[in-house]
Amino acid sequence: MNRKNRLRAFPACSLALDASVVAIGAFDGVHRGHQKVIGSAVASAERRRCPSVVYTFDTPPKAFFAGAQVLTSTEEKLRKIEMLGATCAVVAKFDREYAARTADAFMDELAKLNPHEIWVGADFRFGAKSAGDVALLSTRFNVRVLDAVCCERGEVISSTRIRKLLGHDPISANQLLGC
Repeated sequence: MNRKNRLRAFPACSLALDASVVAIGAFDGVHRGHQKVIGSAVASAERRRCPSVVYTFDTPPKAFFAGAQVLTSTEEKLRKIEMLGATCAVVAKFDREYAARTADAFMDELAKLNPHEIWVGADFRFGAKSAGDVALLSTRFNVRVLDAVCCERGEVISSTRIRKLLGHDPISANQLLGC
């Protein structure tokens, strides 16, 4: 992967590009499943010779809505994203105002990135009250959906599972994080 360029981070609504490939997600922990989504977007962007953009959130939505433990600080998340070779990161400040945005407003913002492709996980939702889903996103963009990544035992790798493991099995949690 191309690691020559330093990752450039931008606040939401501030980046416009002629072309891009975008990976979207909370990416809390940047675990092995997240790494697959981001890595797939970066590889596609390299093939297309355009910027790769990771669109993520500070605070992760699950932490905002449900008080879930945050696995990585925004700085650590950006460091891990940079190591995966992404060109740019859009970091949306997730607060009440952002959470109230409509699905259409989110898609209008994505349109400014002129994405050839958008990469997400199968459970991706967006917009106020999670009104938007992969099917809606696909009405405006070329969307690539990656299935969940499983560990060696066949269990899905997720931030929720990692949070549960941290208390009683930190070695397994770190394996899922890709440490």
